[in-house]
Amino acid sequence: MTASWRRIAWMFVVILLLPVPVLAAGGGGGGGGDAAKAKDPAYAAAVQAIDAKDFARAITLLDVVVQRTPDDADAWNQLAYATRKSGDPAKSIPLYQKALALDPRHTGAHEYIGEAYLALGDLAKAKEHLARLNRICLFSCEEYRDLKKAVQAYEKSNGKIKPAASN
Repeated sequence: MTASWRRIAWMFVVILLLPVPVLAAGGGGGGGGDAAKAKDPAYAAAVQAIDAKDFARAITLLDVVVQRTPDDADAWNQLAYATRKSGDPAKSIPLYQKALALDPRHTGAHEYIGEAYLALGDLAKAKEHLARLNRICLFSCEEYRDLKKAVQAYEKSNGKIKPAASN
C-alpha cells in the first residue's frame, strides 16, 4: 500500500470514529439547548410557548429576542416556526431566510422552510432545501428524513397532503 493510500485509509477510519453530533454540526433543529439561550428568559419562555402550541405568545417573545440579538439564527428559526404554525407559512419564509443567511447550515431552518414551501404548494423550493439537507447531513439526519417524508407525501397525494399549519 502506498503512503497516499494509507493516508486515505486513515482519514476514512478517523471520519468513521467521529461522533455523529460532530458530523451533523451546523445548526440543529432550533430547539434551543444552548447554555446562553437557556439564560435568556424570553427565549426560554418562547420555546415553552411553542411546546404548548401557544404560537401567538411565542411570536411576541421571539420578536423581542431577535430585536435584542439579531444575529441569532436559532431565534429567527423559532420565530419563523411559530409564525408558520400560527397559520401564516408565507410570512414565515423571509424569517427562515434570515435564519439561513445567518447560518446556512441550520438543519432545522432548512427542514422547516421546506415544509413552509410545501404548505404554499411550491414543491421545487421544498426539494431545493431537501437537497441542501442531503449535502449538510453527511449520514442523514432527522431534519432530512422528516422533510423527505413530507415531500414524498406531498408528491404521492398530488399536492393534497401538505404539512399542517399547526399540530
